[in-house]
Amino acid sequence: MLGRALAHPDALLKHASRNLRTCSALRHAELLNQTPRSKNIRSRVQDKIASIEAERGVSPHLVDSFSRQHNYLRISLTERCNLRCFYCMPSEGVELSPSQHILSDDEVIRLATLFVKSGVTKIRLTGGEPTVRKGIVEIVGRLHALRQFGLQSIGMTSNGIALHRKLPALVHNGLTHLNISLDTLDPFKFELMTRRMGHDAVLRSLHAALASPELQSVKLNVVIVKGLNDHELLDFVDMTRNHRLSVRFIEFMPFTGNKWDKAKMLPSSELLGRIQARYPELRKGADELNDTARSYIIPGHLGSFGFISSMSDHFCGSCNRLRLTADGQIKVCLFDAKEISLRDQIRAGANDDALLSTIGRAVLGKQERHAGMEDIDVVTNRPMILIGGVHRLAQPRSTQRSPRFRSHFAFPAEHAHPTAVRCYSTTSDADTALRPRLTHIDDSGRPSMVDVAHKEPTSRIATASGRIIISKIAYDLVAGEGAEEADCDPPADAVSASLRKAKEKARSKGDVLTVAQLAGIMSCKRTADLIPLCHPLPLSHVAVTLHPEVAPTRAASDAPKEVLVEDTRSDIGLQQTSQGLSYSIVCRATVSCEGKTGVEMEALTAVSVGLLTVWDMLKAVAGKEMVIGEILVEHKAGGRSGNFVRSHR
Repeated sequence: MLGRALAHPDALLKHASRNLRTCSALRHAELLNQTPRSKNIRSRVQDKIASIEAERGVSPHLVDSFSRQHNYLRISLTERCNLRCFYCMPSEGVELSPSQHILSDDEVIRLATLFVKSGVTKIRLTGGEPTVRKGIVEIVGRLHALRQFGLQSIGMTSNGIALHRKLPALVHNGLTHLNISLDTLDPFKFELMTRRMGHDAVLRSLHAALASPELQSVKLNVVIVKGLNDHELLDFVDMTRNHRLSVRFIEFMPFTGNKWDKAKMLPSSELLGRIQARYPELRKGADELNDTARSYIIPGHLGSFGFISSMSDHFCGSCNRLRLTADGQIKVCLFDAKEISLRDQIRAGANDDALLSTIGRAVLGKQERHAGMEDIDVVTNRPMILIGGVHRLAQPRSTQRSPRFRSHFAFPAEHAHPTAVRCYSTTSDADTALRPRLTHIDDSGRPSMVDVAHKEPTSRIATASGRIIISKIAYDLVAGEGAEEADCDPPADAVSASLRKAKEKARSKGDVLTVAQLAGIMSCKRTADLIPLCHPLPLSHVAVTLHPEVAPTRAASDAPKEVLVEDTRSDIGLQQTSQGLSYSIVCRATVSCEGKTGVEMEALTAVSVGLLTVWDMLKAVAGKEMVIGEILVEHKAGGRSGNFVRSHR
């Protein structure tokens, strides 16, 4: 066969043009490359392939008014996610579409088939987090069957949290390209940026991907935020030294609710300058047609790095992307709020021609370029989590809730589902309550002291209290009851001798209540040193009191179990309760000042340290019996939030 091919190259070309698709022709070309005269023949085959592809092109429905051909479709499979990245999800949460509004597997495949038959050659699955979609492995397998219609690659963008468990099956079913999102190599910072744990799981997924030879490419997406993770730039670049990995640095982009600030965005030109200072030998890599990233190679490194500069250096002129949201809306630009529902037409019985006509109208409405970074619509456009952009999200259920985020785009109000609310978990609830903002966490998820510079000093006062449950013997020592009898009684046995020794040790530390009172006052004045984000305040008065208290033993529903039964765990401090009585020491602290913020923390610190000091003083005789609890603010006055008095203990 090879001899006939060399003798009659024109016949081979004619045969290829009539019967072979691109990938098949390339295999023939590679075979020809192994023989004499092959260079010229291979060149002619490739030219013919290019002409075939040019003739086939894409459907006119996928060509916009600026002659851009759209052969790349991003399909969001879910709005749910197991991370809460601050730049992707608003802090107040987002509204979830009801499950019945999400495209079914069959609807996804029908639309994907329609797009592929119209000229789409590349599909990428996104979310939310695509791996949380049930049946994701089967969906990839069904997409793989579309290769017969011209589909060339199936990609996925994942946060990597659950990916490592599903990756082998996904690759087996046809996944060819994988992007993993990871913005920091610091596990602690990862939790701040994503509001979740899981850094090690992402690294496991990355290692598994790099060890999968079937994957044609593995890329790492890194959103760079000035002052947060830009100092890790060179660490990420260093990952390309020994791995065939493409690291792509993405400019911080504005979306609904992510509090985008131009000052937080580092242009790719500045990032490149930093890298070039370390690696002056770096050179420009070859960019694929329509690629969003400008790629660079460092000699000696197995991988590469690049920049997706959507803000500072847009690539709209070569954009070939269309997006299909999880609820079936076609979106022609990531930054354009306009959407058209294909789902509604499918469910109304529309045929493929009608769907193509709708797609064509959407594509024709695509603008030449998106708005400037300061003018992008972050009011009516979806948050990133609901679009399926360059970076993804996803975490376990939480019981915390956030307010409804009113949707301006997907469905009319009368179709809104009463339980479709995205909270800080992926659950929905009709009675979702307002979730207060964490005042000591800034917009990027980092710890931050509250700015009180604009406030006027006012009179502030707060009272806090707490209790430590002690044994009767400890109570007698503190209250002075039975002390003389205990000193005069001869040691009848080893237990009594041990008890006597413990009492002497406790007394040697001094007056328990006085020492605890001093500790409470001192700690109150040092609250800002003990609690990192508290403001130092000029306290005008601190009063700490401690007094022993005897009360009837409470019912099981009202008190810790430790105070309900006789304690037989040690030889010292027996009978924590005696004849139905419970013994404790109550600490109460009142603090006042003229300041810009309240003194509740100072009062709580005084009580806490006071009770801890009691524990330290009495642990020789009651170390196993003591329980600290009921620490609370009883009263506060002053400040914008007004006065507060606890009605019951």
